[in-house]
Amino acid sequence: MASVRRMVLSDACYLQLLAILLLHFLLLSTTSSNEEGNLLIQVKDSLIDSRGALRSWNKDVVDPCLDWIGITCDNSQVTRVVLPMEGLSGTLSKAIGSLQQLQVLIIRDNMISGHLPRELGSLSQLNTLLAQNNRFDGVIPSSLGNLGQLKTLDLSGNNLSGQIPSTFFKLQHYNFSGNHLDCDSNFPEPCESPNTTSSSRLKKSSSTGAIVGGVLGSAAFIFCISVFIIYCERRCRHEKQNRQEVFVDVPAEDDLKIAFGQLKRFSWRELQRATDDFSESNVIGQGAFAKVYKGVLNDNSEIAVKRLLSISPDIGEASFLQEVEMISVAVHRNLLLLLGFCITPSERILVYPFMQNKSVAYRLRDRRNGEPALEWNTRKRIALGAARGLEYLHHQCSRKIIHRDVKAANVLLNSDYEAVVGDFGLAKLVDTRNTHVTTMVRGTMGHIAPEYLSTGKSSEKTDVFGYGIMLLEFVTGQRAIDLSRLQEEDDVLLLDHVKKLQHEKRLDMIVDPELTDYNPQEVEQMIQVALLCAQGSPEDRPSMEEVVRMLSGEGLAERWEEWQQVEVIRRREYEAMPHRLAEWVEDSTVNQEAIQLSAAR
Repeated sequence: MASVRRMVLSDACYLQLLAILLLHFLLLSTTSSNEEGNLLIQVKDSLIDSRGALRSWNKDVVDPCLDWIGITCDNSQVTRVVLPMEGLSGTLSKAIGSLQQLQVLIIRDNMISGHLPRELGSLSQLNTLLAQNNRFDGVIPSSLGNLGQLKTLDLSGNNLSGQIPSTFFKLQHYNFSGNHLDCDSNFPEPCESPNTTSSSRLKKSSSTGAIVGGVLGSAAFIFCISVFIIYCERRCRHEKQNRQEVFVDVPAEDDLKIAFGQLKRFSWRELQRATDDFSESNVIGQGAFAKVYKGVLNDNSEIAVKRLLSISPDIGEASFLQEVEMISVAVHRNLLLLLGFCITPSERILVYPFMQNKSVAYRLRDRRNGEPALEWNTRKRIALGAARGLEYLHHQCSRKIIHRDVKAANVLLNSDYEAVVGDFGLAKLVDTRNTHVTTMVRGTMGHIAPEYLSTGKSSEKTDVFGYGIMLLEFVTGQRAIDLSRLQEEDDVLLLDHVKKLQHEKRLDMIVDPELTDYNPQEVEQMIQVALLCAQGSPEDRPSMEEVVRMLSGEGLAERWEEWQQVEVIRRREYEAMPHRLAEWVEDSTVNQEAIQLSAAR
């Protein structure tokens, strides 16, 4: 037993050291990729992308190394930008010269014009530059002659003029033909290198150099880690020999800190210490499926610990890890970043950053005395940020994610009051049969789309419905369901309440009394977007891509005009029906099933 314990502790020592080194390495590389993402966005902004080739270059996506078209990375740093024959025009931004590890730049056979930026001369690692068959003009920047690693340069088929730096004629492969440069028969040097080969061979040559460099770099990195681990293992062994007491965790519970993609696997003891043994005084939120604690790690960083209260019996450790990995790849500045997780035989825990400004719901309705209300401009910014987060989940994430519970309580606020959508991707991890909820439908009453409530089948359009209701929360400051309105013989559901007031042109009765400085036209436009999102038929609702455009002022007027025409027809049909039957009209969000479900909750 003692020997087994020593083996476990020795293995733990190895894994802990590896985790520390890899996490440190990942943090450094992620910061680098964020900076390079901003540089690439500057490159995109200077180009005209008529075919949408750069659609995946999204400024809200944190890391360009994830799935940006034409981008290749090594150790989370951009090493290749390959965009041939993409129909690109415009100009090439000088920001391209700040990609410090760029080795290959291929932009051939486009229509890019303007001067070649002299900042290209700062790319000290560049070995291949293929920019032939574009519309570049002016002179070749002399700074390019300083590129010591450059081996292949093709600027043929442009409108360049002037002198060619003499160092270029020493390159292995070059081609300047089809320009107005000092080469060819009337000059000492030819416009094309004698040993110029086919493009496929050039690509193979440059790729081989990149691969060899990557292999050598990886080998050096692994060698350094190995030496460090051997040293630390000996030190760990020496310390264990001199130590009488060994702390052993609860049997059968996993206490190894290992790397899982970019996530950290926390030990149970670590989260116990961080939350004061999951003290009730540290509870910052609780729902039907989870309780959330505030925690503080040993490095004083604050975390939010989501302890799932009811685990689906179909979710074993492998399935849980698969779902966690799916959540972790959704990286966007308007989505809550998953830091790590913890697994024991009886527990499933997720760890997130702590959001000090809590949720939009808290800021709208539950804030303490003296805390300021959210201003109108802040609400607008939050609405757009949340829309962009959902747009990413639906249309840009490598695996489409449906949130299923979009509401103000699930939109958190960071230190700058930017929207951070949380609680997504958890639908498969919880077991609704072991909770007080009376339906398999996951969501919150008043936010659940009619078709989801009646069939149990969700789609991205169910999220759009919930988002529309959330927009009404932003405008009114009220809850999606408020039984107190019954006292005034008014609609219980916020959606019906707002539709009634909007039809009666009583905007002042809709707006949150806490809003003292707002633009009535902007408020009306947000209400229009909300009502378009909350239509009874999912086919009539816009996509989140369309919602983002409408919130930015694009296409809303036309869409609203169509909605009004349809609404007039529906209202006439509604008024023509007997009152008893009108309660069951298809577009009404108040139905018997909803009333029963809301009572159970």
